[in-house]
Amino acid sequence: MTVLQHRHHHLPCTAHTTVWGYLSPDVAPALRIASGDTVEIDTISPMGVDPRDPQAFFQTHALPIVGAAREIVDILPVLEKGPGPHVLTGPIHVDGAEPGDVLEVRVLGVAPRAPHYGVNFTRPGAGSLPDLLDAPWTHVMHFDMVRGVAHFAPELGDIEIPLAPFMGIMGVAPRTRVSSIPPGAFGGNLDLRWLTAGARLYLPVQVAGALFFVGDGHAAQGDGEVDLTALETSMQGRFQFILHKQCPQAWPLAETRDDYLVLGLHEDLDEAARMAVAQAVGALQAFAGLPTAHAYAYCSLAVDFSLTQIVDGVKGVHGLIPKKRVLPRGEPWWGPRWPQGETMA
Repeated sequence: MTVLQHRHHHLPCTAHTTVWGYLSPDVAPALRIASGDTVEIDTISPMGVDPRDPQAFFQTHALPIVGAAREIVDILPVLEKGPGPHVLTGPIHVDGAEPGDVLEVRVLGVAPRAPHYGVNFTRPGAGSLPDLLDAPWTHVMHFDMVRGVAHFAPELGDIEIPLAPFMGIMGVAPRTRVSSIPPGAFGGNLDLRWLTAGARLYLPVQVAGALFFVGDGHAAQGDGEVDLTALETSMQGRFQFILHKQCPQAWPLAETRDDYLVLGLHEDLDEAARMAVAQAVGALQAFAGLPTAHAYAYCSLAVDFSLTQIVDGVKGVHGLIPKKRVLPRGEPWWGPRWPQGETMA
């Protein structure tokens, strides 16, 4: 048996390790790693900040210009702005990755960065109720990191939002440059709130090196992300990347310790739902060995389908398949297996 020794890396936020508003196969790698390596990745959120005067935002909201705030002040004025609003860290080149492979992203940890605050933003013409408001709305919330909550609106009472941090965007580079807003087969802006610490995301590699981008940190979000944004914040994530060679998977798949997650992504919500159900049927056939009719029936009886998000143009529907009901015994993880004869160190 071969025991693999893997390296640990740190990828900071600088003007040379970030892009603003897009994913692309043409960006020079910010970091090169081998399969099995772990990376601690810093991200920043520009939500609410005017790049022409970024210091004004932090002064207005009594936030110290330290940590992620200092990086926002330094980076935004010099970073080229693409079509989307998200600042992404990366890309990370994974040695040996080729189209036809699958990149497994293990989420080992996710936590907000100092200064600890989040922003929720919406505007007329956006979100699920585009006619509800008549002016843009930006709401800043401070975090209590000891208690793990955000203070929603102290002036309205003691309303607290429990923090459940995850990365809204995790994706490999698509074959051509695209906006950071719509998700796709490459992953990207999935806004899947279940991708917290302990989850795994499986992404079909689109280009050589995979070229992984991450950002759009969310300190909390409900299924649907209905007003346009979540609790947007700068985040640090710790990830392990594992390359699976020549896998038939052609669509993002995720899992937690308790559930398998299948995804439907389409501009039409009905079609996104149809895709999620089809993905669930296929997963139950492939991993649990259920015949087609049985898998379809199981989806109707025991799988919960929910809105992932409905505000990114391409809408998302996800299905949660409870592990304990499908596989009461045996292997607890469904994703591609590490090559036989090797163990993770």
